[in-house]
Order: sequence, then C-alpha cells, then structure tokens
Amino acid sequence: MSLWGIGNLILLVVIVPVLVALLNMVLGPLERIRGAADDALAGGVALIGELDATPKQLKKTEAVIADVANGAVRYAGPVSKLLG
Repeated sequence: MSLWGIGNLILLVVIVPVLVALLNMVLGPLERIRGAADDALAGGVALIGELDATPKQLKKTEAVIADVANGAVRYAGPVSKLLG
C-alpha cells in the first residue's frame, strides 16, 4: 500500500468520523436555538395583535385621570376650608 493509500485510509477511518461528531455537536444546539427563535417570533406576532387597541385604551385612561383629578380638586376645596 502506498503512502497515499495509508493517508486516505486514515482520513476515512479517523478524521471523517471526528468531523461528523463535531458537526452533530454544533447542529443540535443550533436547532434548539432555531426553535426558540421561532417561538419568540410567534409570541411577538401574537403580541402585535394585542397592541391594536392601545390608542383607544390610552384615551380612556386619560379620561379617567382627568375625572379623578377633577374629583380631587372638588374634594380638596371643602377639606381645606374645614382644616383651616
């Protein structure tokens, strides 16, 4: 057997299985990362649907804050007269 034949045999018997094992070690975590990224994307898309009503809810919140502020001012006037 020539030197080239021995080198080819070593390549097939030793190096190729090592490279395949290393590739498997990289591809397993890569698939888990891909799955997690897909889950995050799906959650983000679902969240976008929930944000459509945000402007309407902000207007309602501003109205409630204004009502509370008006009530606090109406309450504070008589209380200040009683205290002082």
